[in-house]
Amino acid sequence: MSPSPDTPSGIFSDFRFTLRQRIADWIFRAKFPETAPVTLIQRRIFILPSRTGYFFAFVLLLLLLTSINYTLSLGFLLTFLLGGMVSISMLHTFRNLARLSISPGMVDPVFAGETAQFALVLANPSMTRFAVGVKRAKFRVTVPQFGDIPLHAAATICIPMAAEKRGRMAVGRLEIFTEYPVGLFHAWSYVDFGTSCLVYPQPDPGAGALPIDARSKSEGNIPIAGDDDFQSLRTYKPGDTPRQIAWKALARGQGLLVKQFGSMASADLWLDYDSLAGIGVEQRLSRLTWWVLEAERAQLPYGLKLPGNSVAPARGKHHRDACLEALALFGAP
Repeated sequence: MSPSPDTPSGIFSDFRFTLRQRIADWIFRAKFPETAPVTLIQRRIFILPSRTGYFFAFVLLLLLLTSINYTLSLGFLLTFLLGGMVSISMLHTFRNLARLSISPGMVDPVFAGETAQFALVLANPSMTRFAVGVKRAKFRVTVPQFGDIPLHAAATICIPMAAEKRGRMAVGRLEIFTEYPVGLFHAWSYVDFGTSCLVYPQPDPGAGALPIDARSKSEGNIPIAGDDDFQSLRTYKPGDTPRQIAWKALARGQGLLVKQFGSMASADLWLDYDSLAGIGVEQRLSRLTWWVLEAERAQLPYGLKLPGNSVAPARGKHHRDACLEALALFGAP
């Protein structure tokens, strides 16, 4: 549990956090985004005593004053022995970060409401590193992710971030830190590669079946309702008969889906933003997202019409991603 902001401990932690941010803003101003890879050399690594370190220093001061007051030879010996261990601890904490090579990893697009995983690749050219942590730097309360990096190897540490709304979501400045080996010192550095994640609109299952009436007079085959041939799968709705349920899909763990049957008509299937009048912008985009996924699952050629933008009818993963990206960035500057 983190200390309360009103307690002396909480005030001290806030001061240390603010101090680290001021150092980063002053040293690295106008240098972001950076070009990968970034090597953590001496001038990029900062080190300060941790909260445990400040307490340990206070105990050492009490030992020294007591030894002076009572002329304790063993007290002096213990004080200077522990002081020497503190110096060695600071060196090892610094070396646990020194010369690490940092690069951004792949970030897969997600739908709104899901969690994006921002990957950071840490390459280790020398000794094994232990308990290296990564977290978002601009946030006082955040859950860090830790990892060990073997000798002459690389480790990938993923920073989770909730995607609350569609568009491009930037992870911002990241802090790489360590308090290894004994937790008396906090060594840290910052990197910012300008990494962002594309967040698609959240699909709306309530959109229902594909809008078969939204078709042009050009050549092409689209399905129309009927009982002739298998057309696609959709989510189960109350009232669907057991005969319509796709039992094989349920056995494969794909959920409760219902088969749709129909025949083919000559036309292009267009998913049109303007055809969804009467509902909000985000709800329109959510329904179009659902239809894009449904059309792709049914392997049907489809196009997308948005105000000021359109994607010609096609199908396939690249076409699906192009449509979802257009929906995600709709209205963005």
